[in-house]
Amino acid sequence: MNQTTIFWPVLAHVLLIYIVYCILGRRRYGAIRSGEAKPAQFKVRSTEPASSVTVAANLTNQFELPVLFYVLCLTLHLTNGVNYLTLALMWIFVASRYFHAWVHLTSNNLLLRSRSFFVSAVILLLGWIWFALHLLGMV
Repeated sequence: MNQTTIFWPVLAHVLLIYIVYCILGRRRYGAIRSGEAKPAQFKVRSTEPASSVTVAANLTNQFELPVLFYVLCLTLHLTNGVNYLTLALMWIFVASRYFHAWVHLTSNNLLLRSRSFFVSAVILLLGWIWFALHLLGMV
C-alpha cells in the first residue's frame, strides 16, 4: 500500500479546521454587525457572545485529541505501518471529528457530542495499539 495515503485523512482534518475558522469569522462578524457584540468583547472569551463562543471552543477542540492523530499518522508513515486497517481507522476518526464539530456548531447536544468524542478517542486508541503491535513486529 502507498504509505502517503495516510495523509488524506490528515488533509481532511485540516480542511475541517479551516471550515471552523470560517464559521468563527462569520459568526463574530455577524455579531458585530447586528450589534450583539463589540470588537473588544472578543479579547476575552468570557465576554464573547454565545453565537461565536461555541465555535471558538470547537476550534480549541480541534487542537486537543487530534494532535495524537497527527503524530500517529506521521509515525505510521515513517515506519511503513500504513495499511487498509490503519487507513480506515484514521478516516473513521476524521469522520467522527466532522460529526462532533457539526453537533457542536448546530444543536450542541451534549449527549451526541460526548458520544462522538468517545468514538473518536476509542478509534484513535485502537490506532495506537495497532502501531505498538506493528513496532513489536506482531502485525
